[in-house]
Amino acid sequence: MRVPIIAGNWKMNNTISESLALIENIKKHRLNNKVEAVVAVPFTSLNEMKKALDGTDIKLAAQNMHWEDKGAFTGEVSPLMLNEIGVEYCIIGHSERRQYFNELDETVNKKIKSALKYKIKPILCVGETLEERESGKEEIVVKEQVLKALEGIDKEYIEDIVIAYEPIWAIGTGKTASSDDANHMCGFIRKTIEEKYDEDTGETIRIQYGGSVKPNTIKELMSKEEIDGALVGGASLIAEDFVKLVNY
Repeated sequence: MRVPIIAGNWKMNNTISESLALIENIKKHRLNNKVEAVVAVPFTSLNEMKKALDGTDIKLAAQNMHWEDKGAFTGEVSPLMLNEIGVEYCIIGHSERRQYFNELDETVNKKIKSALKYKIKPILCVGETLEERESGKEEIVVKEQVLKALEGIDKEYIEDIVIAYEPIWAIGTGKTASSDDANHMCGFIRKTIEEKYDEDTGETIRIQYGGSVKPNTIKELMSKEEIDGALVGGASLIAEDFVKLVNY
């Protein structure tokens, strides 16, 4: 039985004090303990956030990482640093990283391998552009992203990886894929995993949908067989909305 996972990606929002205020507001509410709740906060807030989350079931995530342990990579953060803080998850390959910072499938693969080495669970983001969808290439694009990201990774590690299907055209635009479209693509990703590994591995991996998810859309999305959760942007910055998402 796959445990549903709702992850809030705060992106480049919230200072340390703002992050702490938001999490304290979230902690005032009872969260569904059958759903795994995750918050991906800015690097500057990670250490204080880890302390604030002690004694709760909410898991801590970083939004990115480098694949090397250390070195002359000015401005980067290594998995070794995240591991020391106690970060459990890391978003890898988000479309904004791909679009604005030249993230490639090859570097995504390196980061996933490095994260697993340090017991950090990757949230692998994949998804097509509007042009690719309109030209009927969404399955080709997403399959290639998944296979390249997981190249050289044994199936024993798959249970520690979450895949987030995020159609690029639906991120921060207010547009949302229909629940049927999202379910179809999550199912297609699961089939891709089954083809690469085996059926049991495909049934094990958790696959989220992301892209302008809101409290009024989460219930229908989560009713779909292939969708195991959501990677949420803007709605996760409002305590009451994030609580509604986890308690869908």
